[in-house]
Amino acid sequence: MGKKAVLFDRDGVINQSIVRNGKPFPPQTMAEFKWVEKVRETLETLSSIDYLLVIFTNQPDVGRGQQSLQQVGIFHEHIKKTLPVAQIYTCFHDNKDQCECRKPKPGMIFEAQNDWEIDLQQSFVVGDRWRDIDAGNEAGCQTIWLDYGYDEALRSQPDYTIKHLHQILDIIH
Repeated sequence: MGKKAVLFDRDGVINQSIVRNGKPFPPQTMAEFKWVEKVRETLETLSSIDYLLVIFTNQPDVGRGQQSLQQVGIFHEHIKKTLPVAQIYTCFHDNKDQCECRKPKPGMIFEAQNDWEIDLQQSFVVGDRWRDIDAGNEAGCQTIWLDYGYDEALRSQPDYTIKHLHQILDIIH
């Protein structure tokens, strides 16, 4: 049997998104980078009950020339130094690239499954966008939607809906 894991989206789940006109965007600088409330305590609790913690994130602004690869690396190093995360998987492609790693496709989840021997049926995907929920559903994970009221609709139904990250501890135990 494989490991139980929680796979988190990054922006809006681990760190706060920058919301403009109802749409979430990633931070551009460390000055804009802010943790989601209770993220450290939440991830430390999950780690203490033997969940492998992984982040999987679309970062198309790199491919679009709107964000540097170096800046994304700075964010990821900061996350890995602060939180008990095993690995961060990143897709830098845009929709037009038709890659298998860009959410809503589950490629990054399957890559994590292969790297860490994850049992997807015993695992959870936590996201704040429809792409996260679609990827988790397609991979066969249980899905938890962090509903911030963005101006976009879900395309598939999550197993659970929460308003604050730390509420996942009421679901995962």
